[in-house]
Amino acid sequence: MNAQVNNSLTPVLQVVGLRKSYGDHLALDGVDFEVHAREVVAVLGPSGSGKSTLVRCIDQLESIQGGAMYLDGELLGYERHRDGIRPLTDADVQRQRRRMGMVFQQFNLFPHWTVLRNITEAPVKVHGVPPAEAKERAMELLARVGLADKANAHPRQLSGGQQQRVAIARAVATRPRILLFDEPTSSLDPELVDEVLQVMKDLAETGMTMIVVTHELEFARHVADRCVFMADGQVIEDRPSADFFDRPESTRLRTFLTRTSAAPAGGLA
Repeated sequence: MNAQVNNSLTPVLQVVGLRKSYGDHLALDGVDFEVHAREVVAVLGPSGSGKSTLVRCIDQLESIQGGAMYLDGELLGYERHRDGIRPLTDADVQRQRRRMGMVFQQFNLFPHWTVLRNITEAPVKVHGVPPAEAKERAMELLARVGLADKANAHPRQLSGGQQQRVAIARAVATRPRILLFDEPTSSLDPELVDEVLQVMKDLAETGMTMIVVTHELEFARHVADRCVFMADGQVIEDRPSADFFDRPESTRLRTFLTRTSAAPAGGLA
């Protein structure tokens, strides 16, 4: 667990009263929470609770119907205009998104590019990093995730766990302010889960600010500083990890932990 959380007055990310609907279905119903620098927050809950919708809204992959989100105090997706607000232009949304990294359930690597190009493309083409510098950083990241020998391979030549490790290196390569994970191990075979969780644990130990939507309870217990439990589009509990697991306050969280702890999950004890 990260022992150097910076609880400064301005959080890296602040979510206030967030609402998101799909037709008549209210996926997020007034969600409030915040993340401070160097903090790792795990988001847990049953299927359909709004976990993935939450991080997709933060990354502005989904529009919202109410509430607000702030990155380092900057309103995401909108700007204040006279007595109200109006949506940002696509270019301004992309500028904000460049300050965040996202790791999806699926790896989303470009199959016709090498591993190295998958990692260097965004830093060079989007962030303006010189190619030599981007390559040097990419090789450092590949070494960190244990794949330095795969720089010239194509995704089809890698296992699922290796592809997800490349996807994590790609997300980190742009030096994001915050890194978002949307159930990054859910598409992996069980024997490949731990190698990805170990990379995420190593990132947390370097001080990366992270939101991790996950069903891996042991990872959340041992790596996250705080855990957020969601159900029916709402935050039911938001507490330090030790209290979250050892002293749950709500019946819904106690039931969830009892049911899910009986199922096999990744390690990192």
